[in-house]
Amino acid sequence: MKTTFDTDAILFSLLQDSPVKNAINGGIYVGDDRPDDSMDEDIVVNSIDLTQDYLPQIGTSNVNIYVADVNVKIKGKNQLQANRIRLKALSEMTMCVLRGANITGLKLIPMSQHTLEEPSIKQHYVNIRIDWNIQID
Repeated sequence: MKTTFDTDAILFSLLQDSPVKNAINGGIYVGDDRPDDSMDEDIVVNSIDLTQDYLPQIGTSNVNIYVADVNVKIKGKNQLQANRIRLKALSEMTMCVLRGANITGLKLIPMSQHTLEEPSIKQHYVNIRIDWNIQID
């Protein structure tokens, strides 16, 4: 049986060994390993749940892509805003890697995507939700 440690490791390996790694100026992290003060473009993977003791195993993971906000002038006033161009480019590249994954006995399915704000660190991140269907031990 797979564990959430395994699904995290699979996602980490897929992204670490892909063009996404060289496209970001930061790192790829698992769980809460991302430095608290990071202002880099980072990717964090984590797993929420994974059934145990029967097949198929069904589970859910996240891939979060962090990008620093940019200063923009709106109606003469400077303010921070999501760097949507960069978020879009990195999320498209990441989705391409995830959709192209071919792992015997495992199916990872990108289910949803959402952009969220992290005002305390002046960043936004794209959350990509992954569903797992694992057919083998």
